[in-house]
Amino acid sequence: MGQSKNKKNHSGREAGKPARNQEEKRAEREIEEKEDKKLEEFGQITLDNNRKNRKIQLLTIIGEVEGHENSSGSSKTTKYDHVLPRLACIEDDASVEGLLVLLNTSGGDVDAGLAIAEMIASLSLPTVSLVLGGSHSIGVPLAVSTDYSFIVPSGTMMIHPVRMTGMVIGTAQTYEYFEMIQDRILTFVSSHAHIAYDQLRDLMHNTKMLTRDLGTVLVGREAVETGLINEVGGIREALGKLYEMIEKGER
Repeated sequence: MGQSKNKKNHSGREAGKPARNQEEKRAEREIEEKEDKKLEEFGQITLDNNRKNRKIQLLTIIGEVEGHENSSGSSKTTKYDHVLPRLACIEDDASVEGLLVLLNTSGGDVDAGLAIAEMIASLSLPTVSLVLGGSHSIGVPLAVSTDYSFIVPSGTMMIHPVRMTGMVIGTAQTYEYFEMIQDRILTFVSSHAHIAYDQLRDLMHNTKMLTRDLGTVLVGREAVETGLINEVGGIREALGKLYEMIEKGER
């Protein structure tokens, strides 16, 4: 009788192990599904499986920066009402050690873009950006909002005057309003990059490059030479710089 009871207990313990393993696997799958959904919907994911055991938050700014109005369903967008709360969570999370921002954006809403840029610039943890493809228009302030910035050799940055869609009233007040918006952009960029306000304004109003528009397109190293971006490099260099800043306690 006693021997039979022991076998039963032993069998019960053995049966419990696969059940616990299944629960652990199910929990892991749920975590992975949540991360995949977060990446798909918001372009955000945590990098924490690196050899340095650093917890890095990845943020992607892709397509059009969407403001108060929704873009068409076929457009790839970055929604500022998703990004701002996430940035607040990153600042409040003591376990996050750095932020890597990947950019491939055509620009978008000025107020939304500047709001995101100001939030990134005000974070207390080390931040690095990497321009992939392009970072045009309001993407320029976003690219320079981090503590250090990279651009791939084929990456582009387009600087042009402020545009406005919809009905525009042709009065002096309208042009003054345009000037005010433009000044906000120029001031932010010149204060977060190694380029003078007047130099940036000249690039913005350049008439010799674009046949149907004003402005300047900078490719790779040109963006570095003008002082907009710190360095030419890719993901390896960007992550390496972020690890270095974390280890040195830099910001």
